[in-house]
This record gives sequence, C-alpha cells and structure tokens, in this order.
Amino acid sequence: MSEPSLRLNTRQQLAAVAELRWRLFVNALRTTRGKVELLSQILVGIAFTLGGLGGALGMAIAASIMISAGRPELLALLFWSVFTFWQLFPIMATAFTSSSDSSDLLRFPLSYRSYFLVRMAYGVFDPATAVGCLWSAGILLGIGYAKPALLPWAFLVVLSFAAFNVLFMQMIFAWVERWLAQRRTRELMGILFILLMLSFQMIGPLVGHFERNSSRPDVQRYIDMFAPLQRVLPPGLAGAAIAQSFYPRITVAFGSFALLCAFVLIVAYILHVRLLAQYRGENLSEVAASARPRDRSLRLGWAIPGFSAAVAAVFEKEIRYLLRSGPVLLTLIMPLFALAIFRFSAMNAARQAGTAFTSLSDMAFPAAAAYTLLMLTNLVCNSFGADAAGIQFLFAAPVSFRRIVLAKNLSHAAILGGEAALAWVAVSFLYSRPSLSVTISALAGLLFAAPLNFAVGNLLSIYAPKKVDYSSFRRQRPSQMSALISMLVQLFTIGVGALVFWIARYYGDYWIATVTLLALAGISLTAYKMILNRMDGLALERQETLVAELCRA
Repeated sequence: MSEPSLRLNTRQQLAAVAELRWRLFVNALRTTRGKVELLSQILVGIAFTLGGLGGALGMAIAASIMISAGRPELLALLFWSVFTFWQLFPIMATAFTSSSDSSDLLRFPLSYRSYFLVRMAYGVFDPATAVGCLWSAGILLGIGYAKPALLPWAFLVVLSFAAFNVLFMQMIFAWVERWLAQRRTRELMGILFILLMLSFQMIGPLVGHFERNSSRPDVQRYIDMFAPLQRVLPPGLAGAAIAQSFYPRITVAFGSFALLCAFVLIVAYILHVRLLAQYRGENLSEVAASARPRDRSLRLGWAIPGFSAAVAAVFEKEIRYLLRSGPVLLTLIMPLFALAIFRFSAMNAARQAGTAFTSLSDMAFPAAAAYTLLMLTNLVCNSFGADAAGIQFLFAAPVSFRRIVLAKNLSHAAILGGEAALAWVAVSFLYSRPSLSVTISALAGLLFAAPLNFAVGNLLSIYAPKKVDYSSFRRQRPSQMSALISMLVQLFTIGVGALVFWIARYYGDYWIATVTLLALAGISLTAYKMILNRMDGLALERQETLVAELCRA
C-alpha cells in the first residue's frame, strides 16, 4: 500500500465508504428485486424493533424489581441473558443478520485505522447488536427508575458491557473464520472451539436453574462451585459492579468494573491481531498443500438406490461441501444446545409447578423438529449460492436442472433427517422420551413442512440467487427477500403444525395429528412435484440472471 494512501484523512476514508454503501443501496433500488429487498429489510427491521423494545421493557421491569427488593446481585442473570442472546443469535438466525463483509474493502487503499473502524461499524449495525443495546438500555432504565443515584455508575458499567459484546462478537467471527479456513486447523481447533463457546453460553442458564433449586443440598454444592466462576466473567462482573455500588462497597465495585474494562481491552487486542493480519494480506489458501503428491487412484462415487448416477453425484458433492463448512456445521448443531439452554433457563421455571411442565414436555420433540427445519433456511432458499461460478458447469452438463435440484433437496432432506434423529436423542436425555404417537406425529409434520419449504426454496433459488461462501460466517446469508419469504413459509407451516397438535392434545389423541399432517403432506408433496417439474424451463429462462449474480466478484 502506497505511502500517500496511508496519509489520507480517516474521516475522508470513512465518508468514502459510507458514500459507496449509499450508492450501492440507491442503485439497487432501480431494479424490482432491489425494491423488494428494501421492503423485506423494512419488515424485518420492524420485527427486530418490536422484539428489542419488548425485551427492553421486560428487562427494565425486572431490573427495577430487583433493585427495589434489595437484591441487586440478581442483575447478573439479566446480563447473562443479554450476553447469551448477543452471542448466540447471529449464529442461530444467520439468515436475518447483517450480510455486509468488510474484507471486500481490503482491495481499496484504506488505512488500518479506517478498516478497523469500518469493521466495528458493521458490528454496531448488526441486528443482534441493536437488540442487545436496547435490552441493555432497558436494564439501565430499570436501575435508574428504582434508584436514580446509581444511574451514572450503571451507565458506565452498561456501556462497557455493550462494548465488550460488540468486540467479542467480532473477535469470535474473525478467529473462527481464520481457524476454519484451512483444513488442518479446522480439524484440530474447530470442533473444540465451537463446543467450548457453546458450553460457555450455558453458564447463565445453569446459574439461574441452580438458584431456583438452591434448597436442595446437591444443587447447593453446584451453586457454590459455579457462582465464583460466573462472577469473574464479563456478565457477572457487570452485575457485581452495580450490586456492590448499591450496598455500597465502592472499592469492590471499582475492582469489578476494572476487570470488566480489562476484558474489553483484551478482547480488543485479540481482535486487533486478527484484523491486522487480514489487513496485511494474509493468504489462507490451501493451494500449496494441494500441490503435494497424493494418491491419485480413482474412487467410485456414491450410489443412491432408486436414483440416477447424476443425482447421486450432485448429492455427494452437496454433502461433502456442507461437511467441510465449519459455520454450517455450527449452525446445524445449534438445536441441540438450544434444547439444553431451554431446559435449564428461567423459561423452564414452570417445571416447579409439576403438572404444567409435565403437560408441555411432550411437545419438546415436535418443537425441536420444527427448529431443525428452521436451521436449514439458508441452504434451502439459496441452493445455488455455494456453486458460485460453477453454475456455468451445471448449465453445460448433460443433466437436467430437475435432477440437479432434486439432488440438492435430497441432501437437505438427509441433513434434516439426521438433525431430527439427534434432536430425538437430546429430548430423551434432557426432558423425557417422546412417546411413539408424538414421534410419528412430529415426523408427519416434517413430511408436510419439508416439501413445502423445498418447493418455495427452489423458486427463490432461481429468482433471487446470491453468491455465498460456506467457509465464512459473513458470506453464507441469502438475500433478505429470500430469507423473509422463507421465514413466512416457516411461520405458516409451524403455525399449521401447532394448531394440529393443539387439537390433538385437546382430544388426547396424537394419532389425530398424524392423520391430519399426512393428509397435508400429500398436498405439499404434490405442490413440490409440480414445481420440480418446471425447474428446467425456469432455469433456462433465468440463466443470464443466475450466471450474472453467482459469478460476480
């Protein structure tokens, strides 16, 4: 990078980036797709705003009650809840988080300071950050309402806590992408790091679960073991800094705040190390490794009984691509951790009521099955995104697009089946073993919902394609329009399934749900087959758009 470019004013560089983003936005509105994308973003923004304001109101009420009751130490539970959402939501709902990728700016002569600030700006405008900030503001307002004297100090603590979450989220994404970029580090560090981070999110729910059962001797032992641990982590430190100033214990409060600030600086430095390497042109390509001599003996491809060799080949390609994608694998295992979090979270306090919990626990597997389908949103509604420039080979290959799409849908169905099986095992371990009638009813629900989602996803893959990179968290999201339409279809299918299950529970016979959902499955399968048979004509009609969108740099 030339010396004059480094001397450019940082404000001018940031203004240029903002102008670039604005021009891209305005130019996109010239197309029908761009206008639909804008409408989708507005609707999604309204949903996030309502969720953020509703959560902020709940946090404010809870914080006010805790301070008024003289139990400020319980604020740690609120901070843990905010932290868990802030870090988990971008992974659990990647279809609706910001898709901007600041690494594309490295081709321009930006200074490192400008690049770092742009990366932070992208993190600040992330939907998870917006909701997390609203919830944090709710905690602050609740504290100020109950005890105004604490408001200035609480403001500093909450501000530092928000800064930690923004930096921590960016650091996680940056380093996970680095570790998953090369096969050796992906195999050695990827799984261990993912399990560690997801287990880290369990601390808050576990603390809340144990505190609600603190009267039991064996639970009290675990409370004594986990409580000191959570107090030295950022959410616990934020709660302790405010709680200690309430009593007041100013020295201890300052100590907790200093440790929280230390976490902020440590995370910022670790993120700086990663971004500086990116800025200096770090090359994570595996081309050099692939040049080494390897066994070049031919291996037979997979064979799927009842399907042609072309379908089996595309199916094998899809499965291998997905299994090599760390971010996708992380997204797919989230239902298991979501089950564990809900099992130990404050939402499970109904378990103390006995009959209420027992009557709802049989719905755990149907709910988990629905969530596994939700996790496939990115894959289903953008089937050709990962093919990128390879879409040209699919058009040139002597294979019909109907078979190609069928193979992709089969791979998604195989993943869904495996996810549902793992969810059944997790529900059996964490809650109770689902009965035969509930299990079959849930599978019938998937048989109804999956073909309908695949049919809509196939249309969206043709009409709203977007190039993605499954090796990167920030490059695997479909277009906002596709995500919104797919989510509406998900809500429809889940709503129909919930209604059917409610009727079945009302009459005390889940076989009613099985018969009803199988009848609906016949309709959805018919619709899926009709759309599948039109794939060849639609692909040829949209060939130029597909190639232009998926081959762009």
